[in-house]
Amino acid sequence: MRVLRLHYLMVFTLIFVFIIGRSTFLLNFTLEQQLTLGLLLLAVYLWVAAPIPTGSTSILLLACMLLLNLVDSVEEAMVGFLSPALYFILMLSLISHSLVKVGVDRVIARFLLKISKGGPKIIIASLPIFILFLPIILPSAIARFKMLLPLVTKLNHYYGYPEKSLFEKYCLYVIGMLNQNATMIIFTGGGFPILASQLLRDYNVANIGWLDWILQIGPPLWIGSLIVVLFVWQFLKKTLPDDEWFNDRKKLPLVHDEKREETMPVLFWIVISSFLVMIVTWIVTDQRYIPLLLPPMILVVLYSIPKINLINNKVIRNYDWENFLLLGSSFSLGMLMAENGTASVLAKELISVVSPDGSIVVKIIAIAIFILLLRFLFVVPSSAMIVIFPIVMSYSELIGIPLEKLAFLVIMIIGGVMVLPIHSPTAFLAYETGILKKKEQYTIGIFSSVVIMITAIFAAIYYW
Repeated sequence: MRVLRLHYLMVFTLIFVFIIGRSTFLLNFTLEQQLTLGLLLLAVYLWVAAPIPTGSTSILLLACMLLLNLVDSVEEAMVGFLSPALYFILMLSLISHSLVKVGVDRVIARFLLKISKGGPKIIIASLPIFILFLPIILPSAIARFKMLLPLVTKLNHYYGYPEKSLFEKYCLYVIGMLNQNATMIIFTGGGFPILASQLLRDYNVANIGWLDWILQIGPPLWIGSLIVVLFVWQFLKKTLPDDEWFNDRKKLPLVHDEKREETMPVLFWIVISSFLVMIVTWIVTDQRYIPLLLPPMILVVLYSIPKINLINNKVIRNYDWENFLLLGSSFSLGMLMAENGTASVLAKELISVVSPDGSIVVKIIAIAIFILLLRFLFVVPSSAMIVIFPIVMSYSELIGIPLEKLAFLVIMIIGGVMVLPIHSPTAFLAYETGILKKKEQYTIGIFSSVVIMITAIFAAIYYW
């Protein structure tokens, strides 16, 4: 009952703010833009508070566009579902499922088990590097987390450490929070970077290639991640001063299937080789002639043929269609804000707090802080990206900053924020284990978010 009352209070507050705003700070907006902004507030509330299921929320947003006459037809309301990014995420999710099914996760686990015999120091030093490159061969942050979590527990036991040890906490940060940041290394590393790369094309910012993306995002993200990793290790050591992780301990036997170490089946090599061919195709071909979506589409069909049978109707039915609806409706809302001028007018209103005579550095810092604050309104980083991106892109014309600088600034900050566990799926899964305390989660989350933001600011000024 208390939760229900809180929902009612939030709804009435939003309605009251919107009614008052129409005669005050929303005077520069047309009626259509005011209604669009009101719909955005409703969407943010529904995404954050989740009073109804995600799929129903998405359908409600599309229905509101029609009821408020913000679009002329059902086709215009559904335009977000025409985005290639939606189907790219679907294709890569199915491919990721196939990779796990043939045992790629076991190969990765076996590799980590082998290097673990060199002692915990090897794992502590190599795990962050490993996780920063893992998205290339396993494009799903959640799949990477679920694969590595049991392995971390095994290694903690193997080295003879107690539950919630320094070693286990550190590894959980790496596979949870750092894992989410690592997703941005390549634009095929997960749903968020796929979406971001599509927005770059949709808003005519850049038609960036696979290697070009790594060169743009990789160096600043690696630098920021290294700083955070060093901080996290030192911070956890101070919070657990009695944890003698470095002492020699009695190693216990690691349980794993020796038979699987002998040879991998032919199907494994077919899947791996075809997956690598897809990556090479992305690297060497021009997207103007071979669309980015075409290679994964062909791969999904290949994995569906009877003799391979890795993708069937059951696999497709089990896909996260709620997230599909969420992204599609979010796309429609973001495109609506851009097309009817709501994003542009909102940008003009918000930019008024920044002096037009200020330096580029001051403007970039102000916009970075603005992005960080807006990001807190959203649980799902993809939804945040769809809504914030068109607003920030409107700043470019107002303050004379190149589109590409602002675009990558948005991507880095939104993808790097994980102050609360709900800001990232893998951070939430890591927090749910109970291994990290609230203080540890918030301290690491705040430091990580701020460092990634500062790194992005420097990259926008000197690198991009």
